[in-house]
Amino acid sequence: MFGTSGIRGRVGEAVTASVALDVGRAVGTETDRVVVGRDARRTGETLRDALVAGLRETGADVVDAGRAATPTVARAIGTRDADAGVVVTASHNPAPDNGLKLWTPSGQAYPPSRQDVIEERIREEAFDLADWKGQGEYERWDGATDRHRDALVAAGERAATGTAGVSGSGPLADLSVVVDVGNGMGGVTADALHRLGAAVETLNATPDGRFPARPSEPTAENCTTLAATVGAVDVDLGIAHDGDADRMMAVTDEGEFVPGDLLLAVFGRAAAAEGDRVAAPVDTSLAAADALAAVGAELVYTRVGDVYVAERAAEEGVAFGGEPSGAWIFPEETLCPDGPLAAVRLAALAASTPLSERVSAIDRYPIRRRSVETDHKAAAMELIEERVTDEFADASTLDGVRVDTDEGWFLLRASGTEPLIRITAEAREADAADRLLDRASGIVERALDEAGGG
Repeated sequence: MFGTSGIRGRVGEAVTASVALDVGRAVGTETDRVVVGRDARRTGETLRDALVAGLRETGADVVDAGRAATPTVARAIGTRDADAGVVVTASHNPAPDNGLKLWTPSGQAYPPSRQDVIEERIREEAFDLADWKGQGEYERWDGATDRHRDALVAAGERAATGTAGVSGSGPLADLSVVVDVGNGMGGVTADALHRLGAAVETLNATPDGRFPARPSEPTAENCTTLAATVGAVDVDLGIAHDGDADRMMAVTDEGEFVPGDLLLAVFGRAAAAEGDRVAAPVDTSLAAADALAAVGAELVYTRVGDVYVAERAAEEGVAFGGEPSGAWIFPEETLCPDGPLAAVRLAALAASTPLSERVSAIDRYPIRRRSVETDHKAAAMELIEERVTDEFADASTLDGVRVDTDEGWFLLRASGTEPLIRITAEAREADAADRLLDRASGIVERALDEAGGG
């Protein structure tokens, strides 16, 4: 039921009001007070109503934050003295999808152990339903976004000036920013940057769960209008969010969309001092590791998924965590990927040194990717793990199988949602990257032949 980022899928098929009702019943059985919210998708209201019904039916009290960004809701859990939060969202997925993501008071997504408890309760229908006197209370709270905005402003002031009480025109008064909200819930970013003194223009700022302006996911392909706008109107920074604003990607002052691995390196170098660590998934570019090593910091790897990055980011000595897809975690603030917070922190960096200069200081390496379709990915991955660990003493099986060599690295990993085995190879030289890809592809092909999927 749960993927790497909650429950997500096509409405009317994988995601229904019945599913939302059962999630509410299961979460409510485990908790006493829950904050809920939703993004702008048309189906969100129906799913929210079913979720709330399930929660209250078990006696759990509900605080409804209304339409809000995912990090807004995640931050509200502690503010409202709740035990958990649930956001009705499919994040960066297309309009026909929706889903539910569960959060802890720290802002971290439910870890797999807690997801398993919820899934088991749903499977066994093990719900503690209250009688007519024990139904949970309901309250609507319209202050979640304002409170998030105020926290962003305070974080921006600290990042830009080292103090929390800047007066006058604001610490970002010399900065100009274009924010592409993507018809999602990230308008709080524009509001916070404006209050910090920046000159802000917006694109696609009207929430609309059909995502008519561009697909929700803020990729280079989907952000061409933002890049063109930044280049044409001579501003300092471009910001793009997905539908629920847990993701943030950026465009430099020169109109270049910044690849996620390089943006991770920019954030990591700013956050980490010598001896600190930065958490990132196993498919992160060698460029980030080299950039951090240059300042005496270390990149430590996690499984793919922001919940795993957050777990590592919560450890002592980890200054920052991120996924190149655009999920950025600043553990001193919250363990939720907070796209608006990332935007404010990046704006503070760009105000002191242009983002184009920060990006150009990071090496870029050739990376190769290939996907192999198979109906036998589980059996093939068992064979791949066995063979690779026999051949390479230092192979990592943290998530898939990763091998680091003197030239670079390769990763063999089963897709969590599709019948694919994904192959990634990277090296500091193009020829070496090609060799690693060929070597990794050969391992996969032999395993598929043996598993019956070739």
